[in-house]
Amino acid sequence: MGEAEEPVPESGAVFTFGKSKFAENIPSKFWFKNDKPLYISCGDEHTAIVTGNGKLYMFGSNNWGQLGLGTKNTINKPTCVKALKPEKVKLAACGRNHTLVYTERGHVYAAGGNSEGQLGLGDTEERSTFHLISFFTNQYKIKQLAAGSYTSAALTEDGHLFVWGDNSEGQIGLAGEASVCVPCQVDVGKPVSWVSCGYYHSALVTRDGELYTFGEPENGKLGLSPEQLKNSRVPQLVPGILERVNKVACGGGHTVALTETDVYTFGLGQYGQLGHGTFIFETSVPKAVEHLKRHKICNIACGENHTAVIADNGLMFTFGDGRHGKLGLGEENFTNQFIPTLCSNFLKFAVYLVACGGCHMLVFATPRPKGSEEIHEDLRENCLAATISKLGGDSLVTNTLQRTFSARMRRREREKSPEQFCRMVRTLPPLGEGSLKPSLRAASNTVPLSLLTTNHPDVTEVNTNKVIESTVDCKTEDRKQEKNKPEESTTEEDSDKESDDRNLGNTTDVLNMTHMMRLNPSDQSLKLSPVQKQKSVVHSFSQASEDIFTSNNDKISKKSILTSVYHTAGTLEMHLESHSASTEVNDNIAIDLIWYRIDPHI
Repeated sequence: MGEAEEPVPESGAVFTFGKSKFAENIPSKFWFKNDKPLYISCGDEHTAIVTGNGKLYMFGSNNWGQLGLGTKNTINKPTCVKALKPEKVKLAACGRNHTLVYTERGHVYAAGGNSEGQLGLGDTEERSTFHLISFFTNQYKIKQLAAGSYTSAALTEDGHLFVWGDNSEGQIGLAGEASVCVPCQVDVGKPVSWVSCGYYHSALVTRDGELYTFGEPENGKLGLSPEQLKNSRVPQLVPGILERVNKVACGGGHTVALTETDVYTFGLGQYGQLGHGTFIFETSVPKAVEHLKRHKICNIACGENHTAVIADNGLMFTFGDGRHGKLGLGEENFTNQFIPTLCSNFLKFAVYLVACGGCHMLVFATPRPKGSEEIHEDLRENCLAATISKLGGDSLVTNTLQRTFSARMRRREREKSPEQFCRMVRTLPPLGEGSLKPSLRAASNTVPLSLLTTNHPDVTEVNTNKVIESTVDCKTEDRKQEKNKPEESTTEEDSDKESDDRNLGNTTDVLNMTHMMRLNPSDQSLKLSPVQKQKSVVHSFSQASEDIFTSNNDKISKKSILTSVYHTAGTLEMHLESHSASTEVNDNIAIDLIWYRIDPHI
């Protein structure tokens, strides 16, 4: 075990968030001695890690034997699967309650739940150890494995796709079959390059960049036209993406597609997992995520109700259901995120791998070289662009903000490290002692983050509080016998599926107005001043809005005002935004932005 203050080695560490079963579900990290992860997969509440030395580590819930360790005991730390060590594991995929593995010898193994034949062994009996799927033996070289709720898929290097398991919704694309217990080929007339299994739907990408979806048609997660949905039990070409698709990821009720230039999402979005903003709860047409357009995204991952993406510069953004802290935005931040949110805890790291499960997320990252100017500049541009967009992109406001903030930010940048720079983008004081810093929003042309302030108190260094660090040695695991007490099924207890009501999360927290910013039209300067706490938050906001309408009624009679509540890391921002891009803000109009915070102690 590593000491509590031991720094992350240059080879990197695995970070855990949410109900991972590791370290009592506290945000934590661990690393391997003389080894590092090459592949990570998350199931509902279990995890598989494949390392460079060909070892398979498993941990998490194990009610169906999905860890393949010979028992059904929950395992709370990464444990090497000794039975597969001689074969050297190359790939692994975790479904809801089963696991698939591919080895260098060309063997495919399966363990765990098997009620719908998802193990591919020709029957429906569950297994607590990994069993060989004889169909693939010495026949195919596997490029990718995928697993859903009760489904499995294997993609060969020559583009053949094999599927098996539950087909009650058509999620394995075999039209008339209810379920199959052995691998069967799905043919779309051209080679396949990528596959993903969601909870009750699936998607594939062909080598020429076409996206096909199939399975449960509800909530628009297939991205198909009404006419196409009549044949949703077989793969259908998604018409809404004109550019070449490289990868696809399926969640519980949504789908994410990655192209060379954009990230497209569609389906269910009531938790924010689509990343399109607060009021986009569902879309059946693939829509590019505006807030990620400035970044070159290279990897995507979906959990049941949350999404994570990695940029080519190693930054990671998450959005969606924040319960259990699985978005990686801070120990006290369990709020839903409706637009991509930069994980500021990883500013000192370069993120390489991310995997999302039903209730948790795992990240593999390595320390950045000190003084990374690339991240410095990226953060500065993020903050400035988002600040400008907050005021609707008006040319007067844009020029004013650039003159007011750019020079000042550049001066401070020269003297501050990335974690110190992060202090500048805080919009509110800390919520309390020991709380983590709020995360940063991705730049957007439509939905902003809070403006910068200059009088905030210092915050702690960018890292995860109460982090439990450890090193995992497979040799040590071989000598030690796990002593885990049997655990009853906890898949319904405090899980992300525990509530059927799909609201946005009611809160009884009191909102407190803290600051007001006003644009002076005479000298085009910005002034930030504290505001007295009001007895009624609703009254405060209503009064401020009424003042604008009263003093400028003749100037903004054509301006449509939208009041939006954005869930952020520990904050709620209320702002006024124009519906019409053609409506211009008159020079005389004072623009009031009212900032709020949630105090969890009230």
